[in-house]
Amino acid sequence: MTSDDGHSRRAVEAVWRDESARIVSALTRHTGDFSWAEDLAQEALVEALASWPVGGIPDNPGAWLMSVAKRRAIDGWRRRERLTQREPLFVTEALHAESVDTVPDHADPDRIEDDVLRLVFVACHPVLPPQARLALTLRTVAGLTTEQIARALLMTVPTVQQRIVRAKRSLADEGVPFEVPDRTERPARLASVLQVIYLLFTEGYSSTEGEGLLRPDVAREAVRLGRQLAALMPREPEIWSLIALMEFQSSRFRARMDADGLPLTLEQQDRRRWDRSAIARGNEAMTRADAAARGLGYYGLQAAIAQCHAVAPTFAETDWRRILRLYDALDALAPSAVVRLNRAVALSMAEGPEQALAVVDGLAGELAGFRPLPAVRAELLERLGNTDAAAAAFLEAAALPGNDAETALLRRRAAQAASSAPRRTPPHG
Repeated sequence: MTSDDGHSRRAVEAVWRDESARIVSALTRHTGDFSWAEDLAQEALVEALASWPVGGIPDNPGAWLMSVAKRRAIDGWRRRERLTQREPLFVTEALHAESVDTVPDHADPDRIEDDVLRLVFVACHPVLPPQARLALTLRTVAGLTTEQIARALLMTVPTVQQRIVRAKRSLADEGVPFEVPDRTERPARLASVLQVIYLLFTEGYSSTEGEGLLRPDVAREAVRLGRQLAALMPREPEIWSLIALMEFQSSRFRARMDADGLPLTLEQQDRRRWDRSAIARGNEAMTRADAAARGLGYYGLQAAIAQCHAVAPTFAETDWRRILRLYDALDALAPSAVVRLNRAVALSMAEGPEQALAVVDGLAGELAGFRPLPAVRAELLERLGNTDAAAAAFLEAAALPGNDAETALLRRRAAQAASSAPRRTPPHG
């Protein structure tokens, strides 16, 4: 592969990450066929890989891909002799793009026009099993590869692939329309939609692979979708709780990396760089959630944990015992090994690392291959003074899949532990 080929491939991958949701959702609206829309988008990507090394990367790569995909759709309709039925959609869309008011009208929530939110609702249709909904939406909305989805959902790659194929076939067989469902149908999809939005945000907050730790554009899109969803269902406290959680976590973006682009822990971060406006928006969203007087749900408990960090003036003043109680409530509400791992972090800060290490060691079977497990274990071992074991655990974590920034930091920490360099750092940032 030449350097031009490599540059073009990276450009195609970047465009797919950034634009795939809008491209696939727009094509689904044009064609009325979700599965075909994704195929068209993939065909456009293949054409880009062939033509960009020769003709150069276009000024607007996303528009280029959309144009190619639409041409492929027209060719397909001609072959099916259905062009006359679909051509008016393209004309109407072009006229609409020129005349639409730039200020959206949110007076009637049912009038919200958002192709990506429609796509999320389609992929979260109750006809699909819950895990299939997540896999399909992460593929089409987040633009994740099957390998990334497998890591995010703790599944094997073949299982993810099978579920995506079956999900697309089920949507086609059921003739699921490309639309936000009416008010009576939304609650049945809400849990899946919220989970997808949060997984999308998580990919922006800590990328599953690649050079950088963060993908702020992906995180911003997740927050935008959350607020669009709140406009549709303003009385649902879990939506506001999710918005609060994302705002609190995104407030730390500017402080989460050092000058070399490596992650910084909460203790190391300069809290003066935290985005106070995002924290204020998070507090406001929490107030909206609390107004429903239904108690804290799954996202409400996580938002309350994030709020504890956001309002603590310094790391030393963090209310770890309240965080520990919130994790206890979260594990009772939605038990999972990942929740128990995060609880162990809080336990180590509230009561010391020895008790927490026993909890982490007990999770080894459930979280095999999950990078945060050996990373947390390494931190605890280092705090207990077992630097050789800590170095080995840091290297174990570095060898597991994840983004390059985390890998570099874990290797650095392994070297420091091996040389008995004194450090005292909490497990998470």
